[in-house]
Amino acid sequence: MLLKNFYTIVELDCSDKEKIKAIIDLNKEHEVYEGHFPGNPVVPGVCLTQLIKEVMENVEDKELSLVYANNIKFMAVVNPEIDDRLQIDLKVKYDTEENIIKVDSVTHFNEKVFYKFKGNFKAK
Repeated sequence: MLLKNFYTIVELDCSDKEKIKAIIDLNKEHEVYEGHFPGNPVVPGVCLTQLIKEVMENVEDKELSLVYANNIKFMAVVNPEIDDRLQIDLKVKYDTEENIIKVDSVTHFNEKVFYKFKGNFKAK
């Protein structure tokens, strides 16, 4: 898990392995915010990517590594004091020839979109 107790997966719907939905609660008291940034906490972008990776590891039940990310867009700042619950919607495609998992995801809550990610993961 990314940074012990940084988040909790509240709901994970992977009934359709090509359309996965996760609801994440962020721990707004986590020490990462002491440095990012004192008095104005913001979820680091690398943590948003790691959340996607870890959701996929839960779905696949195996350790994954990021092969590459070909499209990352930060749409809004995630302030854990205001935005303490996130929804991650993942569209997933599998390339069984090379064991590549292609992910296209949107991190949002309600109508507010925070982060868009397209990239590939591979089992370690």
